[in-house]
Amino acid sequence: MTPSVIDPIVVVGIGADGWDGLSPRAQAAVRNAEVLMGSTRQLSLVPESEAKRVPWPSPMLPALAGMFDEHRERRICVLASGDPMFHGIGVTLGRVLGPQRLQVIAHPSSVSLACARLGWPLHETTTVSLVNREASTLAASLSAGQRVLVLSNDEQTPAAVARVLDERGFGDSTMVVLEQLGGPAENIADGVAATWDRAPGDPLNVIALELRASDSALRLTRTPGLPDAAFRGDGQMTKHEVRALTLSALAPAPGELLWDVGGGSGTIGIEWMRTDPRCRAIAFEREDARVAQIVDNASQLGVPALRVLGSAPAAFTVEPSSPDAIFVGGGVTQDGLLDACWDRLRPGGRMVVNAVTAESEAFVLTWFSRLGGELRKFQIYRGEPLGGFTAWRPQLPVAQWSVVKPHSTEREEQ
Repeated sequence: MTPSVIDPIVVVGIGADGWDGLSPRAQAAVRNAEVLMGSTRQLSLVPESEAKRVPWPSPMLPALAGMFDEHRERRICVLASGDPMFHGIGVTLGRVLGPQRLQVIAHPSSVSLACARLGWPLHETTTVSLVNREASTLAASLSAGQRVLVLSNDEQTPAAVARVLDERGFGDSTMVVLEQLGGPAENIADGVAATWDRAPGDPLNVIALELRASDSALRLTRTPGLPDAAFRGDGQMTKHEVRALTLSALAPAPGELLWDVGGGSGTIGIEWMRTDPRCRAIAFEREDARVAQIVDNASQLGVPALRVLGSAPAAFTVEPSSPDAIFVGGGVTQDGLLDACWDRLRPGGRMVVNAVTAESEAFVLTWFSRLGGELRKFQIYRGEPLGGFTAWRPQLPVAQWSVVKPHSTEREEQ
């Protein structure tokens, strides 16, 4: 018996211009469907037909696989906002169902339409999505003189963005809110972040920002080594010179996961995530006061998605994923800690350990003799006033061990 051929799931991007804005090919895909899926708003944009209409449930993600299995033998068309593969449902479906099952018919994205209205070069404009994300996520992309397009979550997002800008010294930035782009109800409003008082408008909007920083605003880039003053807390942190060297050894790449063991102020995990929006981090910290300061710093510096779990290594069991890199900045001599870190690190992953005390340095030397890797020792001096002169004040020296976990355990077995 020849197995039945399953029709592809057709994903059609639709804009605020609705049915009339769809290409003949996209309209044919909608008409041909036996099952139409999408948000209630999107389903209302296409003509009535005999197709069964299935609005997205809430929460959507856990139900997706079952929804498509239920209609597996029927022709399915999914309606998406704009370009389905630009922060859209097409990305989620590709991840859940596999890209080979999809046929995507794209519409211009809201970002493309916004740049067309503003005359901005699309390839030079930073885009930040705040859809189902905290508004403080924007903070990681704040840089004077830059243009940023923000994908809003709803009609409350412009006011939230204005607060983020004003609180971080970017209150003079201009804001343009573009609603229902490309549709008959298109509307554009502008203003300045510090004095933004416009009432909530349409939930379907994009915010265009031209960033201007005050003289008092800290200059914070994505390059590791932010000034210590950027972080709040009890001062328990990896200082910025050593932090830059530590991030260099950890070598973050887009999409990788870091475990920051002994989080303190969260500096390493925060800077790891700031290097690229796709980077992820989990901090392990046992003291409640420090957990709170990690959360506060992460929000202030634009990476509120940083997770904070409990004491290491006990809390390792909470996270099923193997990290791509582990940084140990505290508790180095704790019984079983480095063993647990090494066990959970994925093959090919990097582990970096900073030791400040003589005891922790001796412990690290033992591990180095066993596993190899690289040893470095840093001594940082800072120029500080001494009477009417300047003197070099030494910081505590830091011994650093970095190692890559092999894909086999031959060295350990020897």
